[in-house]
Amino acid sequence: MTVSTTSTAPAAALGVLPRADGSAKYSHAGYTVTASVNGPIEAQRRDEHPYEAHVDVIVRPAAGVGGTRERHLESILQSSLSQIILVKNFPRSLIQIVLQVEDSPENDYVNTKLVQASLNFSIMPALFQTAVLALLSAGVPIRATATATAIAIVPQDGTKRSVVDPSPRDVEIAQSVHVLAFTSHDELLLAESEGDFTVKEWDDVYETAKDVCCRPVPTKEGMEMVLDDEHTNGPDLRHFLRSTMENKVASDLHWK
Repeated sequence: MTVSTTSTAPAAALGVLPRADGSAKYSHAGYTVTASVNGPIEAQRRDEHPYEAHVDVIVRPAAGVGGTRERHLESILQSSLSQIILVKNFPRSLIQIVLQVEDSPENDYVNTKLVQASLNFSIMPALFQTAVLALLSAGVPIRATATATAIAIVPQDGTKRSVVDPSPRDVEIAQSVHVLAFTSHDELLLAESEGDFTVKEWDDVYETAKDVCCRPVPTKEGMEMVLDDEHTNGPDLRHFLRSTMENKVASDLHWK
């Protein structure tokens, strides 16, 4: 199965919202998402847990109000993020993550307003990545960082190809769409799929996603190197996350 990608390199900025404990803006694969993180703060009585913090995730679409799809995305993100946040360090507290979708890729085959109003499966990596960056910006203790990617299996000329970071058109004609996330310890954190696929196809998707999310950076004499002729199956998300935080720290310490 051939592997291809149609997206460009991701971009991110930290601390974009001054009144939040932490915030981030992330753009990739046509999606732009802004996140704010507040907490740990005092939780309402109905959300209190005697032994751990409650993680509240709110997803707001680019147009209109949230519906069933947004609630489904919120439940998936809440479950995944709760696994990397050290929630047991903050009993009876609340960590609130608000994700605002600002832009989504256009599909020439459907009404753009309908695409913006109803979030689809392929936006989940952008939401997940923005939330992780905002948590790092807020200084919320986490046991590991994490990266996520989306892969679609698209039929083409009697064969099938895997598309990393699929476009809305790819998602529309895809046989199946998969979203996987891995921690910085190379552990599978999230695996969501929809559509028809075989076990062999899922194994191929898993290996491709792991290469995108967990790609090691080759080193030589203590210096990191990025080889342009290797690993062309998508962006190096782990290196991107690391370099984004390094740039933020360097910027914050520049006055010293």
